[in-house]
Amino acid sequence: MASFDKFAEKMTRGVARKTSRRSLLTWLGGAITGAAVIPVLPVSRAMAAGTGGHSGTAGIPPQISSNPQDPGDNTQCDYWRYCAIDGFLCSCCGGKVNVCPPGTEMSPITWIGTCNNPADGRAYIISYNDCCGKSSCGRCLCNRNEGDRPIVRPQANNDVNWCLGTESSVYSCSTAVILGVASEAK
Repeated sequence: MASFDKFAEKMTRGVARKTSRRSLLTWLGGAITGAAVIPVLPVSRAMAAGTGGHSGTAGIPPQISSNPQDPGDNTQCDYWRYCAIDGFLCSCCGGKVNVCPPGTEMSPITWIGTCNNPADGRAYIISYNDCCGKSSCGRCLCNRNEGDRPIVRPQANNDVNWCLGTESSVYSCSTAVILGVASEAK
């Protein structure tokens, strides 16, 4: 161990003899500036763009309904039912657009939104139910705030953990259940 100490001391004294404080600060400043430039370097964004015409999370096959009245891929944030959703999509986490994944339970307390169906041009009332009991899968995060209201109206706000009234308050993912057709304003 003594030989290592002597070697380290010799190297340290050699560096101290050959460099000044100013040169050390110059080198350190250059290193910090160089490190700050790294995040702006071009990076491959292939995973973000997706592959094969499916722009969702890699490895999740598209889930397209065979019903022409329910168009779109429900693993995508731009699916028509998700106009007011905030959370991970259950359709990407082992469940479906209106069914919780196994091992979770649907919260009886929800927030609601009104979304337009492009197939028939009508507005539908959508109930967004959180599925609770397992930690979130971390896939297909969507945060669409169309029609979101301030927290003073919690039934229309999507920023609340809605896992109330369930055995576990651990959030897993969110579903979008159609409640019915919205009535037209008079």
